[in-house]
Parts: sequence; C-alpha cells; structure tokens
Amino acid sequence: MLVTLKEILRDAREKQYAVGAFNMLNLEMARGIIEAAEEERSPVILALAQIHLPYLPFEYAGLVMRDIAARASVPVCLHFDHGMDAGAIMLAAKEGFSSVMYDGSALPFEENVRNTREIVKLVRGMGVSVEAELGHVGGGEDGLDDGYAADYTNPAQVREFIEQTGIDALAVAIGTAHGKYLRPPVLSIGLLAEIRGISAAPLVLHGGSGLSDGDFIRAIENGICKVNIYTELAVAAQGGYARGAGFERSLVEAKDAVKEVARQRIRLFGSAGRG
Repeated sequence: MLVTLKEILRDAREKQYAVGAFNMLNLEMARGIIEAAEEERSPVILALAQIHLPYLPFEYAGLVMRDIAARASVPVCLHFDHGMDAGAIMLAAKEGFSSVMYDGSALPFEENVRNTREIVKLVRGMGVSVEAELGHVGGGEDGLDDGYAADYTNPAQVREFIEQTGIDALAVAIGTAHGKYLRPPVLSIGLLAEIRGISAAPLVLHGGSGLSDGDFIRAIENGICKVNIYTELAVAAQGGYARGAGFERSLVEAKDAVKEVARQRIRLFGSAGRG
C-alpha cells in the first residue's frame, strides 16, 4: 500500500527503529527490495534519485514504482531522492511519488530555507511529504565527488530550519558520505544526539552503504528513523549479473542479491515485523 514519508516515519520515531530507503535503478532492484520487505513484513521506502534519471526516466520509473506500491502487502513510500530543482520535484509528485527530498544542502542557509519552504508549498497540497538536508553529506549519488565539501549539521540552525520550512524529515550530516568509503567513516554520535534533542522532525541518515552494524545501531538509538542505501545494492546487483549463467539467469541472480542486502538491512534497522 502506498503511504507518505510522514506516515511511515511516525511509527519509526515513536518505537525507535529505522526504515530503509533503498534506491533502485531497474526492475530487478525494485523486485528484490519489495520481496525482502514483504517477506520480513517491513515498511519500506522505494527511492529514485534525480541524478539517476538519465538511466531510468520518470515515465518508466513511475509505472514500475506505482504498480509495486499498489500491489505491495506492506506500507511503501515512493521517494524522489536528492531532487535539485522544483521542476523535477513537481514531476515526481505528478508521477505519484508520495515523498520528495529537496537537496539545497550546498547552498547558504538562508537560500536553503527559502527554496525548501517553496518546495513544501508546491507539493504539500498534493499530499506529498518533504525531506530536506541541513549541513552537507559529501560524495555523490553516482559514486563520484559532487564538488562540495562535507559540512556537519549545525545544531543551532536545526529548530529555525524546521520551523521556517515545515519539512517532514531532516537529513543530517554527522560524518557519512555518499558512494564507497575510501576509509572507515567516523560518525559524530554526540552531534546526532544533540540534534535529536532539538529536532521536531524525524532524522535521516544518508550515505549508509559501508557503515558497520555498530554504526547503524548507535545512529538509530540516537534518533535516526530513515537510512538511505544505494551503493551496497548496486554492488550486489552487479555481482549478481556477473554470476548469471545466461541472460535470464543473471536477472534472477541480480534480484536475489539485492533482496539479500535489503533483508539484512531491514533486520538490522529493526523494521522487520512492523509492516
């Protein structure tokens, strides 16, 4: 069943678990994610990032993702990840996505507030939730450097940002990065705990692929309600395709590889049995 991000994170925040936001790029990835969620009876966030639209245009993504959500026996939020402009975000909302992220994290604080507030005004009437980022998580969703330095979330700005924008979820920068880690990340759990004490919105962790189980557990214990995973799924899918004996079998191998990663994360995040 299709639900909004606000709905799916409400229970997670109250009961102190996290919901996985799994980015997909094709049918095998989407099937693996949903099969894992249904078998584990877990709510799930099925996501598509703007930077990946050249590989999976909205017309196809919308068809696949809407149908999957409608047929699913667990709550599914369709999420547009790292939307960079109002045009793409509005298109996502019109294509049936129930949640969007506006990423103005590389902008000055005032501009990020102003732009985020406008996005909220545009889509709130369509029943769409909005996530935004304060501070900047480094790296890029395509596995490359996005050209901006990582910038930890400033706790002194959190309350004002949420109140001025009206967002439903806040992505924080506490030491993670998008893509593959070149060295083990060191998370500032103390900073996260401080933000949790201030934020009226559920907190989101980007750059989840490559963190240790202990990192995830500590982050969730200190307020993270949504964890974004993409690189780990992409690597698993690529390995699955390579293992396949023939094209048809490679599709199954890729789907099953993604499914196993999603299943492991669902169990670790504590969302199994909550759907």
